[in-house]
Amino acid sequence: MKTHSQRLLPGDDLYLELLSLAREWPAACLLSCVGSLRVLSLRLAGAEQEEVHQGPFEILSLSGTCCPSGLHLHICVADKEGQVMGGHLKPGSIIETTAEIVVGILDDTCFTREADGETGYLELVVKKASRASH
Repeated sequence: MKTHSQRLLPGDDLYLELLSLAREWPAACLLSCVGSLRVLSLRLAGAEQEEVHQGPFEILSLSGTCCPSGLHLHICVADKEGQVMGGHLKPGSIIETTAEIVVGILDDTCFTREADGETGYLELVVKKASRASH
């Protein structure tokens, strides 16, 4: 496994920055993310629509998978009273001061997201990658 470490900047959209970076990674996972958000956009479990919350929020954790065909990320944040919330990270999550990310890029693995008839979502498909595909 290789790693990619980067600081994302104030005003960046956390989701869109990771989506842009993921275009370079056949298969990756978030190892660490710390920072803060001024706006949080997330979809709660079982919900159809996203919710947008005004911060500030501290990022407590961010985990998930990344590939050129999409992201599946779960975030957990705390507000200024220490109340915690989390769900699926969505576009529109704007960084307040920083987001320090460490990503693991998986060797010999390729992720794709394909429609799943049972769940109705684009779900992760894991394949062995040939060296020629890197």
